Amino acid sequence: MNKTWKSCAALAAVLCCWLSAAAVRAQAVSPPAAPPAAAAMPAAAPAAVPPVAPPQPLYATVNGKPIMQGEFHAAYANHLRQKFYHGQVPQERLLEARKEVSDKLIDRILFLEEIQRRGITADPAELDRRVQDYDQRYANNPNWQRSRELMLPGLREKLAEQLAIGQLEQSVSKVPLPTGEEVRAFYAARPELFTEPEKFRLHSILLAVDPSSARPVWDAATREGEGIVRRIRAGADFSEQARLFSKDASAESGGDLGYLHRGMLPDSLQARLEEFKLGEVGGPIEMLQGVGVFRLDERVPPKLNDFDRVAARAHDLLHRDRQTQAWSDLVAKLRRDAVIVIHEPAPVAAQ
Repeated sequence: MNKTWKSCAALAAVLCCWLSAAAVRAQAVSPPAAPPAAAAMPAAAPAAVPPVAPPQPLYATVNGKPIMQGEFHAAYANHLRQKFYHGQVPQERLLEARKEVSDKLIDRILFLEEIQRRGITADPAELDRRVQDYDQRYANNPNWQRSRELMLPGLREKLAEQLAIGQLEQSVSKVPLPTGEEVRAFYAARPELFTEPEKFRLHSILLAVDPSSARPVWDAATREGEGIVRRIRAGADFSEQARLFSKDASAESGGDLGYLHRGMLPDSLQARLEEFKLGEVGGPIEMLQGVGVFRLDERVPPKLNDFDRVAARAHDLLHRDRQTQAWSDLVAKLRRDAVIVIHEPAPVAAQ
């Protein structure tokens, strides 16, 4: 994929939903033009009349404002391309993606109504600056230069909406700063936010195996690991065995992995380590990178940090929580007060 195509595709993604929405809305609400009055001239053979495109079916209405199925499909396809760019979309994620797109289209109308009610408008200077950013970013893109005049009105409208919605969110998020007592109460009520998780100190020996290797290769590595475990249990030095056989970066330090928090290790390995006693050598254990032999050197239990140490963080977390809650409350109110009618959408295949 060449750079020109990539940059053009990136630009098109910004506007594809706007252009599709504008087209389907125009088609839905624009009646066919009335024929001109007949002129005083000899009758001629009737000209072929192009067929009138059928109106776009509705996906939803929000306070009487339409969201057309074409608009929904365009937004849905763009969402799938951006979120699942790596390939096939898992079937179990399709309903989730559909709801996310539906909510965004509905919320956009509700936000624009609230912006109008509050008299919020995009800052013209900032809008011009953002348009200039696009001009500079795609200055050497011939596709942008050819399509600029066509795309510019839609780009300005989209950017103006984004700016105004951002101003609305900033306005709603201006909540009072929490008091010291409120911060202490938050710290006491949410200790999990201020607790250092359990830690393990490990030594390891990694016998590397390519994940695509056949079963006999894995079996051979497992037998090699079993031999290493026997030698260490018989008195061989773990660190020396790590320097000789491990393919991990920790081999130079004798296999010392240092302290690892719970959650940093694969679940299967974490479950096995739960069974280890301090100083015990265990394995071999199959992992993604190969076969591992481990020694558990230390287990440090979870520790709640003192309030004074995390007071500033607790203050910021509580303030952000209240900002998020204020925005969520507004969204919930707008939806609760709105008249939203969802029509049965046509099936949309995964892209």
